[in-house]
Amino acid sequence: MKFVDEAEISVEAGRGGRGCLSFRREKFIEFGGPDGGDGGAGGSVLLRVNPNLNTLVDFRFQPLYRARSGQPGAGRNKTGVGGGDLCIDVPPGTSVFDRETGELIADLREPGEPVTVARGGRAGLGNSRFKSSTNRAPRKTTDGAPGEARKLQLQLRLVADVGLLGLPNAGKSTLIRAVSAARPKVADYPFTTLIPNLGVVRRGAGRSFVMADMPGLIEGAAAGAGLGPRFLKHLSRSRLLLHLVEVLPAAAGDPAANAAAIVRELETFSPLLAGKERWLVLSKTDLLGEGELAGIEAKLRRALDWTAPIHRISALTGAGCDALCESLMQAIESHCRKLREDRDFAREQERLEREMLLEYTTDPRREAGHA
Repeated sequence: MKFVDEAEISVEAGRGGRGCLSFRREKFIEFGGPDGGDGGAGGSVLLRVNPNLNTLVDFRFQPLYRARSGQPGAGRNKTGVGGGDLCIDVPPGTSVFDRETGELIADLREPGEPVTVARGGRAGLGNSRFKSSTNRAPRKTTDGAPGEARKLQLQLRLVADVGLLGLPNAGKSTLIRAVSAARPKVADYPFTTLIPNLGVVRRGAGRSFVMADMPGLIEGAAAGAGLGPRFLKHLSRSRLLLHLVEVLPAAAGDPAANAAAIVRELETFSPLLAGKERWLVLSKTDLLGEGELAGIEAKLRRALDWTAPIHRISALTGAGCDALCESLMQAIESHCRKLREDRDFAREQERLEREMLLEYTTDPRREAGHA
């Protein structure tokens, strides 16, 4: 299925049914009085998360959604049938914006209560509502109110614990194939990965995390080179980033210069995203000896002013992959515990994610790069 991460739709809530003008007329009842019932309320339009969806492609084929209107009231104080709400399923990680105002309406990440994006119209009142001691035979009714109509922009950002980034052919797809059941395309030419891929890495009973493989970046990506910054926004929901650096200079140029170029692109695209926790991983290490790897690590530390550990893996042979995944699992579990136990930390993380969400949406360079 084609991967679509943005869509524009229009939603229209139902109109409220009109109130009824009616009087009770029965044999032997001379003054029956008013008995016009109210109309039914118009249906609202709601959005809810469906964990079985992972793309917005369906919205490209159906851009208009209308909820049903309420039915008019009837005599004998019968209320009209309500329009019923229209519930639309969206994938986890969908942000909903008002296209005209740019307002963030909802950020839908987890299954739960649906979010109302267009409210149904209020029901009209029948004439029995206007009966009083001074007006025993009212002929007044009200029409139902129109429902809300909005134009929405849906943006999907994949929900993953670990996001992979690096140059094309840095070994990202090979790694996710080695540690999960995901099967992205792997070949010996650039840009084999054209869309993000998700894989679940299992570390035993009840322990797993989601890894996201992104298309490769090249120098100038933030300005639109290559695939541009289109998929970088998906890294904003990741708990940490895994920066893969290929160690073969002959094939991919100087590893330290390549790594520094990726960091520059990340900072140009979003300083907030560049500030996320990032791990450095040397890939394809089975092709070099210990001395050469040590030299590359030293260059990387100088070029990036890097003091954290540098991990070594070979996705082809599996060397280092198990230890890396276990370290990632422990880091994610620690992060989740802190979110549960430290309210200030949780609020700060929520604030940063919201800023990254709005940063991509409001920056005209990103809109131009995505088009």
